[in-house]
This record gives sequence, C-alpha cells and structure tokens, in this order.
Amino acid sequence: MATKFKLVYDKITPSLKKIDAGLDDLPKIAFKAFKEATPIDKGYARNHTKLKRDTIDADYKYASDLNSGSSRQAPSGMLPATEQAIRNELNKIFRK
Repeated sequence: MATKFKLVYDKITPSLKKIDAGLDDLPKIAFKAFKEATPIDKGYARNHTKLKRDTIDADYKYASDLNSGSSRQAPSGMLPATEQAIRNELNKIFRK
C-alpha cells in the first residue's frame, strides 16, 4: 500500500517573518520620533541624542527637564510622541 503525502502551504511563516522584520525596525522608528520631538534651541539636545543598540540615549544634563515639558516647543516632552510612533508602527505591523 502506497503512502500519500499532501503538501500544505505554510501561511504562518511568511507572516511571522514580516512581523519580525517590522519589530526589528521599531528602535529606529522610536529614535526618529524622539529626535524629531526634541526641541531645538542651538541643536545640542538633538545632536547628543543617539541610538545605542535598542536604546535611545539622550546624553545631556537637561534631558529630563525637556521631557518634563520645560520647553514651549515640546510642552508634553518627547516620550508621548515616541510612544505614539511606536503604537502606530505596531498597528501597521500587526494589521498586515
């Protein structure tokens, strides 16, 4: 008696690869949003904000003050805009 095998197309693996690729981009997207939300006076804060691995490093003394709304340019700070950018990107990734 012969054994028959049926090949079934794997629909999950391609979706997981797209999700994984999208999640890999999240730190860069968050960094871009954080940096764009950072107020500009002389540019010191933006120039001293770096992405180190998956961490945004705001390497200047007054980063907490700016994030607490000390600037009229960013009265809510930088984190709300960054969080919204992450939410938007996650919605895009998981809707696909």
